[in-house]
Amino acid sequence: MRERLDHRATERRQRCSTRRGWLVCLGFIIALGWVGPQLVWASDEAETEALVTKARLALENFGHDPEMTSLRRLASKARGIFIMPQLFKGAFIVGGSGGHGVLMAREGIDQPWRGPAFYTVGGISFGLQIGAEFSEVVLLAMTSRGMTTMLSSSLKLGADINIAVGPVGAGAGAATAGLSADLLVFSRSKGLYGGISLQGAVMSTRDKLNQAFYGQAVSTTDILIRGTVFNDKANGLLTSVSQFPLAR
Repeated sequence: MRERLDHRATERRQRCSTRRGWLVCLGFIIALGWVGPQLVWASDEAETEALVTKARLALENFGHDPEMTSLRRLASKARGIFIMPQLFKGAFIVGGSGGHGVLMAREGIDQPWRGPAFYTVGGISFGLQIGAEFSEVVLLAMTSRGMTTMLSSSLKLGADINIAVGPVGAGAGAATAGLSADLLVFSRSKGLYGGISLQGAVMSTRDKLNQAFYGQAVSTTDILIRGTVFNDKANGLLTSVSQFPLAR
């Protein structure tokens, strides 16, 4: 009899232990379902703020570079400015490129800048490419067509839109008069690399980062054309863009 009672008591303890285990697991699952998205959101928000800061610093680097006189002159006429603080390229014969950046836009040269909208750029280039390189890149949207195309969720540079390498160097000013491409690309390179080109690269919006930065689901048109969303954390970048020095 005593053995039977002890056995029943053991069974009850096991059932209670199992119930507690399930309750603990259920609580953990519920907590994970609540906290997990919050952690992802916080991570995305931190990424946007870091990218905005890096973009501002990269633009200031271009502003202080004596080789970028033509960029500073052409920026005064641009409809949009895309800044990629770090484009990585590295390969032998076949090379990949990729990076993240921010796009600012304005309706006219006398209008205020809006943004940023977040994008990623990735692509493949071919040619004699040896070594690895980190570059700062600025794309200028010089035409309405160029700006409109960049608002797309995804576009292929050189196919959906004309792109050309902007002239650099002390004597590049005279070369700006004949430029007619929708987009002009300027880069400040670090490292060894040959055959640099963004032809064929794909530029896509980063909707999650746009949502994290503005606290709601938004389109690039909402950000850059309608101007219906704002974030004070972009003020420093927008000020740097609006004050981007012109060549004398």
